[in-house]
Formats: sequence, C-alpha cells, structure tokens
Amino acid sequence: MKPLKITFKIFFKTILIFVGFIFIYSLSAFGLSKITVNAGITQKEEVEIFIKTNGVHTDIIVPIRNEIKDWSKEIKFYQTKSKDSVMNYVAIGWGDKGFYLNTPQWSDLKLSTAFNAATGLSTSAMHTTFCKSISENESCKKIIISKENYKKLVAFINDSFQRDSNKSLQYIYGRGYAKNDAFYEAKGSYSLFKTCNTWANEALKSSDQKAAFWTPYDGGIFCHYQ
Repeated sequence: MKPLKITFKIFFKTILIFVGFIFIYSLSAFGLSKITVNAGITQKEEVEIFIKTNGVHTDIIVPIRNEIKDWSKEIKFYQTKSKDSVMNYVAIGWGDKGFYLNTPQWSDLKLSTAFNAATGLSTSAMHTTFCKSISENESCKKIIISKENYKKLVAFINDSFQRDSNKSLQYIYGRGYAKNDAFYEAKGSYSLFKTCNTWANEALKSSDQKAAFWTPYDGGIFCHYQ
C-alpha cells in the first residue's frame, strides 16, 4: 500500500500546485491588466492607427504607407491569394506559429499545440492582413498618435519580424487564412507570459500609448480604450 499512498500524495500535491498556479496567474492577469501605463502622455494627432480584436487575439492596424513607412515594400501584395493592391491598411499580429498555422478553427486545436504554446517550446509567426477600410466598433478602436510615436511603433513591429541574411522578411509560403493575408517568421516564443495580446500591449507601450502594465488577454488592452 505504501507505493500507492506515495503516488496518491504526489498526484494530490501536483493538482494543488497546478490549481494554485492557475489562481495566481489569473489574479495577476486581472490585477496587472487594470494598471494603466502612459495614461497622461500628450501628443500631436498625426497618424491614425487601430487596435482590433477577434474576441481572443489583438492586431495592430497601421496605414500601408505614409512618409514614415511603406509596409508594402516588405509585406508584399503578391504574397496573398488575391494579390489585390487596392488596400489602405495592414493589420499585424504576433503569435504562436503552431497555433497560427495548424489551428484555423478551435475544433482543430491539438493538445500538443496547446502545450507547446503554453510552455514556449514552439516558434512564432507574424500574421498580416491587408484591409481596404476599417470600421470602428466595440472590437476595433481608433488611436491617433504623433509621427514620433508612430516611428517607435514601426521600430517595434519591424524588430518582431525574423529576417534572412539579406534582411528580408521570411515569408511562410501558402499559409494564409483568406484572400488578403499572409504569414511571416517572427522572433521569440509564445508562452503563458508572452501571448499575442502581450505583444500588442507592448507595441502600444513602446509607442507611448495607453496600455496595461501587463496582460495576456485582449480585454486587458481594450479596457483602457472604453
């Protein structure tokens, strides 16, 4: 009976540790997401950007081109299925590569994909989607920022892409969801502590915009843009 008793104790302690971790993680995510950074910063209203959520994941949406950055020189129209160049914005997001490419629907989620994403064992990707127009609503908020802060945002996004020896973006061939999107290799690994929403929140922080102190979920960003 002793081995069985020891096994039960180990199992029980493991469950307690797991439940305790989930509790502390959830409490931290809730509390830290409510702390606003960059709340009092004033700036010129010069460049229009957006933040958009699909209910889980947050994208940063920027103009395709202005005097600061022409994204179409690196994120190519011809790398989308439609090859449509009559576009005005590009939505950019960072996330777990395995989740992005292998889980187009929640029903496609595999335990191995979820485990790798949660523990930082997989690589990451950038998802880009061209848009002709953007409509503001509860899931899409407009932010008008200064040119100087937009330069900071551009630098942050640029540094998230993985580049080859020629400093070109590394396109992931043929893996878009629809007609106007494409995937590229990214830097870093996804984990419970660095999620797609953490990345978007850090993008806002880097460009001196309102953001959460830390958040792993989209609500932690959007609660600061009510």
